[in-house]
Amino acid sequence: MHSLTYADVTTAAHRIAGHVRPVTVTRTDPGSEPYELHLALELMQHTGSFKARGARNFLLAHGEEGTLPAAGVTIASGGNAGLACAWAALRQGVRATVFLPTTAPRVKVDKLLGHGADVRLVGTEYAEALTACETFAAETGALASHAYDHPLIAAGAGTLLDEIHDRIPDLDTVVVAVGGGGLFAGVATAARHHGIRTVAVEPEHCRALDAALRAGRPVDVGVESVAADSLGARRVSATALEAARQGDVRTVLVTDTEIVRARQALWDDRRLAVEHAAATALAALTTPDRSDAPDRGYRPEPGEKICVVLCGANTDPTDLTRAPA
Repeated sequence: MHSLTYADVTTAAHRIAGHVRPVTVTRTDPGSEPYELHLALELMQHTGSFKARGARNFLLAHGEEGTLPAAGVTIASGGNAGLACAWAALRQGVRATVFLPTTAPRVKVDKLLGHGADVRLVGTEYAEALTACETFAAETGALASHAYDHPLIAAGAGTLLDEIHDRIPDLDTVVVAVGGGGLFAGVATAARHHGIRTVAVEPEHCRALDAALRAGRPVDVGVESVAADSLGARRVSATALEAARQGDVRTVLVTDTEIVRARQALWDDRRLAVEHAAATALAALTTPDRSDAPDRGYRPEPGEKICVVLCGANTDPTDLTRAPA
């Protein structure tokens, strides 16, 4: 296993500079909470999610090394990583073959086709699509990328934290949603360098990181959540588990009800249409306090400076618009 370092993140930042959009960070209404809350609007990134960072880093690095095969690149994804891979491949002039579960949102499939990807729908879960992708890579010689479990992918995601730190130098805490752990591993590695706490948020029924910490190793978990299309990895990466054991890291769980409520609030209050994975991070701050469940949600201290990463917006927004009363 490659141990992710802050040097990997800074190398990625130099490599992808000018190829991705710098993150926009906005502060919420001062005085509305006893803590200071900022939102990192990574939903505005190319392809609608942070995944563009890792995908661009991955393909640019292989381009530099001359290791991009004629068969192109292939990846299995719940949607966002595939979109980012196809987008990066198109810009690098290579073919992308993307494997998705049949449950992937149609909006993501349509966008993939728009990026010129060869889309293969296999199984009902990410794990089944991954198996098919691995077989395809072995048979064709295509370069196998990964939705989250690769140092170049995680390092690219970690560049987001350095940009947030540039805008909020005295940041105390960053809050991110966790699926397979690529975003979390990269962000937590960079956050540790700057002395920033990382709060890792998972849906209660997509808790691969929580289960790995309890078991002492990555283990398979069941996957059932409104956010499963993005956070539905059955197993967290070893890199993410290592990152969770270092520095100031908190892991918390939220319910689907809380995720849906946070997503609706972002639309009602700010007209931000985000996918459920993005709302998962914010839900940690709005989860009702339960003394009998200390792992439910995150309780900021008064005056604490917090940034919640809104990681993606590849969603069907039609369920956000409520009919007038």
